[in-house]
Amino acid sequence: MNKLTGKTYTYAFLLPAGIVYFVFFLLPTIMSLFFSMTWWSLTDWEFIGLENFKTFLTEPSLNIGFKNTVIYAVVTSVLKVILGLLLGIFLCGKLKTVGFIRSMVFFPTLLSTIAVGIAFTMLMHPSQGMINIVLQGIGITGPDWLGDTRIALISVALVDVWKGVGMATVIFIAGIMSIPEDYYEALMIDGGNAWHKFKSIILPLSRPAMNTVIILSFIGGLRSFDLIWAMTKGGPGFSTDLIASIIYKQYQAGFYGLSTAGNVILFILVSALAFPLYAYLNKKEVDL
Repeated sequence: MNKLTGKTYTYAFLLPAGIVYFVFFLLPTIMSLFFSMTWWSLTDWEFIGLENFKTFLTEPSLNIGFKNTVIYAVVTSVLKVILGLLLGIFLCGKLKTVGFIRSMVFFPTLLSTIAVGIAFTMLMHPSQGMINIVLQGIGITGPDWLGDTRIALISVALVDVWKGVGMATVIFIAGIMSIPEDYYEALMIDGGNAWHKFKSIILPLSRPAMNTVIILSFIGGLRSFDLIWAMTKGGPGFSTDLIASIIYKQYQAGFYGLSTAGNVILFILVSALAFPLYAYLNKKEVDL
């Protein structure tokens, strides 16, 4: 009787969270799956089966969107991991102003993505932007960062990295600071140098933090929309269109069922790429 009461007592504490999870996650997910198979407006709907999925998958710009989404996710993830790790190592050193520098590195994360996008759109203006003015001052002709189809996507990705590397750095700092000092002392006794410290201790033992950064950055890159929309709206042409921006364009045009189907496809894509990556990275972890 006491055990049953204990279980009931435990479930009673879980119930509020379960209700919130059902209302704000499970129910919208189920509704999205249903409405993705309908033609619907705010006042009416009609079941049409898988027609929305067929239409969305034959969208002319979708192939470009898939390619751009994967490139964007990979570039932002790799750069955030590399820069975050290097900054994390640097900011775990004995610096007098380490607290101030950490704050400055993390500060961009707190800024509104839309505000960052608007600001960098002005900074990257081909003739009046501060970036090209500075480059011109040292004798370099700056490119049209957001107007050149060859570099527009990478330009936006670099802004994403600037904004998000602070979070990656904080995660790496937490991982590096959790490594026991005994490892470093043993390495010094064996005559190890800074490279051995990085290769044999920091890199393998901070893998849990690295895995977290990779997963969060990769999923964020696959789902990215707001920065792209604020800076290029998918242009020039379709050169910076991601799946999320294609979905939003369908929604703007009034194709609500079609855009809902696109969201379901994006959910499947993120799951299909993120879960195997998560399983692979977990196999590589080194326990302290």
